[in-house]
Amino acid sequence: MRRKLVAGNWKMNGTSADLAQIEALAEAHTGALSEIMIAPPATLLHRAYEHTKSGPITLGAQDCHKCASGAHTGDISADMLLDAGTSYVILGHSERRADHDEHNEDVRAKARAALSAGLRVIICMGEELEEREADNTLDIIGGQLAGSVPDDITGETLVIAYEPIWAIGTGKVPSIKQISEVHDFIRAQLEHRFGPQIARSIRLLYGGSVKPANAAEIFAIQNVDGALVGGASLMAADFSPIIKALDAS
Repeated sequence: MRRKLVAGNWKMNGTSADLAQIEALAEAHTGALSEIMIAPPATLLHRAYEHTKSGPITLGAQDCHKCASGAHTGDISADMLLDAGTSYVILGHSERRADHDEHNEDVRAKARAALSAGLRVIICMGEELEEREADNTLDIIGGQLAGSVPDDITGETLVIAYEPIWAIGTGKVPSIKQISEVHDFIRAQLEHRFGPQIARSIRLLYGGSVKPANAAEIFAIQNVDGALVGGASLMAADFSPIIKALDAS
């Protein structure tokens, strides 16, 4: 059985005062059935670890460099993230792909570095609105899967997050049919590449304007094993109902 996962991506939000939100979340979900992961900005990682190391929340990072060390000013290696207390790293988010010109091969190299350091990776993929309207979604997702995911993965080390770019932070949510089609396609592609045993152990998350109001409906979809949540993860009062909806699904 795949343990469900809800991951909160704080993006470039959060200062020391916001650690109280992690404390509140930990106190509210001591008996959570689902795995809960929070990825705060790098400046908070070590301090956040002090609030999560003995509770129900797992710590994640939002990116890492492909090299273990070296002359890369401003970058953070996977080994450094592990040393700060993280267990996961989010890679290939559409904002990284767009703002930092990251391509599939860059994501794949970062994933290899993260796996070598002992981190679990959440690899993101998704289509632009014009690609959806041109009926090219599955081609885009297939290419990102093939190019971004390394060969040496297992269900323990890899999570895939489908985030249609046109739905991130916009309030727009794909139909149940559209989400289901993409998640079923991803599962089938993973089975073709890695075989049924590994493919069926990999968790598939949906991301893109997930909120308490729509979480239960999304979590009822086959092959949706949880969510990657942006804005709604910043406040415990908003994130907690999503966690409860996943636990109940």
